[in-house]
Amino acid sequence: MPNDQAKGRAAALSVASNATLILAKLIAGIATGSVAILTEAVHSSIDLLASLVALVSVRKAGEPADAEHLYGHDKMENLAAAIEGALILLGAAIITYEAITRLVHSAHVHTIGAGIAVIAASAVVNLVVSRIIARRARETASVALAGDATHLSADAFSSLAVLVGLILIAVTHDYWIDPVVALLVAAGIVIAGARLLRRASGALVDEALPQADLDTIRQAIREVGGPRGVVGFHKLRSRSAGSRRYIDVHLQFADGTTLEAAHGAAHALTDEIGHRLDGADVLIHIEPGGRVKPGTEL
Repeated sequence: MPNDQAKGRAAALSVASNATLILAKLIAGIATGSVAILTEAVHSSIDLLASLVALVSVRKAGEPADAEHLYGHDKMENLAAAIEGALILLGAAIITYEAITRLVHSAHVHTIGAGIAVIAASAVVNLVVSRIIARRARETASVALAGDATHLSADAFSSLAVLVGLILIAVTHDYWIDPVVALLVAAGIVIAGARLLRRASGALVDEALPQADLDTIRQAIREVGGPRGVVGFHKLRSRSAGSRRYIDVHLQFADGTTLEAAHGAAHALTDEIGHRLDGADVLIHIEPGGRVKPGTEL
C-alpha cells in the first residue's frame, strides 16, 4: 500500500539520521568533556530506539487483518507512540542525573569549537528530518511517525539550547553553564514525553474522536440521511486505532420506510462518512422510527 511504503521510508530516514548523529555526538562529547553534548548523545540514542520502534510498528500496522486480529493491527502504532513517550522520559532522567553530578563536581569543558560545530550540524539535521517526518505523519495520519517527529523536534531544540550554552562558555568561561543547560534540556524533554504519552494513551483506551470529527459525522447524517428517511440517530460511538477511525451509530427511519430503502441509505451514509473522514470504518444499525429521543432527531 502506498501509505505503508511512505511510512516505512520516513521511519527508515529517522533511523539513519539518528544513528549518524549518535556517533558524532559521542565523539564530540568525549573530546570536549561536555555533559550537555554527552546528554545530547543519550537523547539521540533514545531517539534511535524510538525510531526503530516506529519503523517496526508502521510495518506491523500495515499488515492486513487475520484470524486472530479481526480489526487489523493499527493499534501497534499507538503502542509504539506510548513506548516512545516512555523512552523520552527515560532519556530525561539520565540527562538530569548526569547534569546534577557534573554540577556538583564542577567539571570543565574543553575543545569547545569542535563541540559547537557538531551540535550546530546536529540541530540542522534533526530539524530538517523532523519536518519531513511530521509532514509524512500528517499525510498518512500515522501516530507512530508523529511521535518520532516529536522526538526529533525535541532533539533539535535541545541541540540549539546546548549550542547557546557552549557559546556562552566559550565567551565567559563559566563552566557551570554546561550542566545547567543540560537540566533545562531535560525539562523540555519531559514536557514533550508527557504530551506524547497522553496522546497515545487516549487511543489505547478507546477515547472518542475529536469533537470536530463527531460534528462531521452528525452533519453527514443530516445531509445524507435526512432526505432518505432518517428521522433520528443515537448511540453514536467512535474510537481510533493507529491512523484508522472506527464509528458506529444507530439510525431511526420514518415509519413505512422499506428495508431496501433503509439499507440503501445506510450504505450511502457509510460511504459519505468514510469519504469525509478519510476511509473511516463505519457500522450502522437500522431501527424503526418509533419514538425518537429528544435531542437525537434530525
